[in-house]
Amino acid sequence: MKWIDSIETLEALYGEPGEASLKKVARRMTPEYRRWIEASRFCMISTVGPEGADGSPRGDDGPVVLELDVHTLALPDWRGNNRIDTLRNIVRDPRIALMFLIPGSSNAVRINGEARVTADADLLARFDRNGKQPRSVIVIRIQEIYTQCGRAILRSRLWSGEDESADLPTVGQILSAMTEGDFDGESYDRDWAGRAAQTMW
Repeated sequence: MKWIDSIETLEALYGEPGEASLKKVARRMTPEYRRWIEASRFCMISTVGPEGADGSPRGDDGPVVLELDVHTLALPDWRGNNRIDTLRNIVRDPRIALMFLIPGSSNAVRINGEARVTADADLLARFDRNGKQPRSVIVIRIQEIYTQCGRAILRSRLWSGEDESADLPTVGQILSAMTEGDFDGESYDRDWAGRAAQTMW
């Protein structure tokens, strides 16, 4: 297989970017992008560290991030599995990318920037949910924000409303297979809903 190993070869293959793809980029939050971000309850975070790249989903029952100012967002780190891959990466390399999705929309909004992790008490308190607070908050400095062309979402029929998960292995089945049966995957699957409800925040 012949690899493309120079930017010149790559640019020759693709040509010039479209005018709209360049003009849509903002360096701070705008009123239009704010409406998008405030409507999004889900985003994907990409970070990079010494061990490699990491992608992590984040979701909430309201806006997934809080705008601190036109250049800065705050993302609470609610309870999870404590792998903290994303947080480890940010502590060592601040580069971050986020992709915000809204059910039904064929567009996405992307943010590239730099991030820090804090456990500042005042900031944690802003996310208080009935006495529960995130363990930390990711603070993101926006370097660029822009919309993503909707072709990928349209091609994938992401919002078709069809349930295509019926034949997928469960997490418990995956765990059981990975441990050659040592992990009780059946109990894991059976108890998951109750466990998740207790630790949502």
